[in-house]
Amino acid sequence: MTCAACANRVEKRLNRLDGVTATVNFATEKARVSFDGEPLAVEELIAQVEKAGYTAEVPRPPRTGPEPGAEPDDPARPLRDRAAVSLLLSVPVIAMAMVPALQFTYWQWASLALAAPVVVWGALPFHVAAWKNLRLGTATMDTLVSLGVSAAFLWSLYALFLGTAGEPGMTHPFELTIARTDGSADIYLEVAAGVTSFILLGKYFEARSKRRAGAALRALMELGAKEVAVLRGDREVAVPVDRLVVGDRFVVRPGEKVATDGTVEEGTSAVDMSMLTGESVPVEVGPGDAVVGATVNAGGRLVVRASRVGSDTQLAQMARLVEDAQNGKAEVQRLADRVSGVFVPVAIMIAVATLGFWLGVGEPATAAFTAAVAVLIIACPCALGLATPTALLVGTGRGARMGILIKGPEVLETTRRIDTVVLDKTGTVTTGTMALVEVVAAEGEDGDEVLRLAGALENASEHPIAKAVATAAAARGTLPVPEDFANVEGLGVQGIVDGRTVLVGRPALLRERSQPLGEDLVQALKEARNQGRTAVAVGWDGAARGVLVVSDTVKPTSAEAVRSFRELGLTPILLTGDNEAVARTVADEVGIEEVIAEVMPRDKVAVVERLQAEGRTVAMVGDGVNDAAALARADLGLAMGTGTDVAIEASDLTLVRGDLRAAADAIRLSRRTLNTIKGNLFWAFAYNAAAIPLAAAGLLNPMLAGAAMAVSSVFVVTNSQRLHRFGR
Repeated sequence: MTCAACANRVEKRLNRLDGVTATVNFATEKARVSFDGEPLAVEELIAQVEKAGYTAEVPRPPRTGPEPGAEPDDPARPLRDRAAVSLLLSVPVIAMAMVPALQFTYWQWASLALAAPVVVWGALPFHVAAWKNLRLGTATMDTLVSLGVSAAFLWSLYALFLGTAGEPGMTHPFELTIARTDGSADIYLEVAAGVTSFILLGKYFEARSKRRAGAALRALMELGAKEVAVLRGDREVAVPVDRLVVGDRFVVRPGEKVATDGTVEEGTSAVDMSMLTGESVPVEVGPGDAVVGATVNAGGRLVVRASRVGSDTQLAQMARLVEDAQNGKAEVQRLADRVSGVFVPVAIMIAVATLGFWLGVGEPATAAFTAAVAVLIIACPCALGLATPTALLVGTGRGARMGILIKGPEVLETTRRIDTVVLDKTGTVTTGTMALVEVVAAEGEDGDEVLRLAGALENASEHPIAKAVATAAAARGTLPVPEDFANVEGLGVQGIVDGRTVLVGRPALLRERSQPLGEDLVQALKEARNQGRTAVAVGWDGAARGVLVVSDTVKPTSAEAVRSFRELGLTPILLTGDNEAVARTVADEVGIEEVIAEVMPRDKVAVVERLQAEGRTVAMVGDGVNDAAALARADLGLAMGTGTDVAIEASDLTLVRGDLRAAADAIRLSRRTLNTIKGNLFWAFAYNAAAIPLAAAGLLNPMLAGAAMAVSSVFVVTNSQRLHRFGR
């Protein structure tokens, strides 16, 4: 499919079938079909697509990890090569036509040799699409491009071989006078080659942006484990994860990913579930607890019995969520396509009317055809090929230097209408990693000593909370090496540090060892829990000595970013899988009033849909796998570049720096880029529309046509360059 009109055509053809409801997404190139009655055979559906002039196949089931030796297809590569070769050949053709000093004795034949491959091979996609459109009785931009390029080239061949343009020493003098001509001495090769090259350039950027839809799903499926250690009797056997069956028992070592959904049968550990829930604190699991595939074992050795495999796992369900969200997301129509929907048929009718008029009033056939061809040539807007890609190139280049990546032109229009911005908490508003925020020492104890001894012991542990304590303690000085370190399952750690028997962990661990917390420490624990923070107790030599409070900390720039959103007229909402207390504490710190907490990935999508149903246009900012479906469903998805590949691929904009302020900058830059594209498109069409009456009157010579094309192109490029000054 080459444009949104193609998707509509396929959709209409499928919907003609009895009981069929079909939606076709141009971006993902997928059709979703549902049946009211008896399902039809897939072959019947494919046959209908083929009758519309296209091809179709059943999507392959997703597999975890890339296929060995498989190179992903890049649909943009052939277009890139076609555009590069065409541009290389077109530049000298345009230069010779526009600069009389370069017009040597046989320059016109050199132009023909260079332009012919561009018109025949470079413009082949447009010719093929125009032929399909002709067979189906429709017209698109491809039709206009093909007609204009073919008319310019064929008339040039007529002038060279049958007219006087092929004579040695022929020149196109630099004169802007309007005079009627029969066209036998005029060639339009620079128009044919230039239009082809510029439009191909625009198509290349469009194809490159479309690839993101499949990339999101590929990145999601590659999150899963690739191999798994399955228990066969008392022996561990490494097998590919796709050979796992329900009931298999497999081993998950510290640091490994859980291969598939299952239930823990042996061992205890802390499992990082942030991929699924966004919760920054790892979840303690033991025998009988459920674990999810692709989550990470952060602690001890586990033996898990598989309960769901393949397409039944939560990871596969999340992949379907992302795909459903993308398929349901209305593709923004290109501004050029909307205008050309009217412009194309009108231009063709004017050309036909011009030909008929001049023949009817008795003018020579050559003069009549010259006027008609001139209309087609001037109606084919060369600057239109530059309007979007140049603004996008400059805008995205400026954005990249500011830490902002814009996926493609289709996302820009949405930024104008955004009125609500939904912010994921973990990794977006906050750092996403645990850090020590407070040391509460018991009466008579030194807080630094509490942290030093606890940090020395925690330094031997791999638990994320332990790492936060150890990092904070190491920042204040060198840590001693503990002796007799031991992990107390589900409760904490113990060991000897500087001759003292130290305990660090849950309050229950200290109570078991007859070291109950005093009133001041109990109060500190309650306050930490009320704020949604995690507290660990520290004791040694028979007494509780202090409490260490750790939490996911707010990024220092988040509050400023929230103020920027309000200045842009956006309402910020905090959306998180964390509990209400944690969410409210973070929201109060950054200045957000509306909080939606304790939501799972499916609920995040539902929240976005509810806001959209209320009439809001929603931007979503997130970083995790659990945000991917919501990012795809939102009107505008912004992913933190410090987050997962899945979130980045499912989004429309990527914020490289991981700084939330970049989200506000991204919306400002997108709006400015869109305004520039709209200005470019207006002038690209305006130059042509103004010249069409002159062409129809037979008063447009090639030099004037070339000059109009050059002026409009230069204007578009210059207008786009102004984006370099954004943010300075």
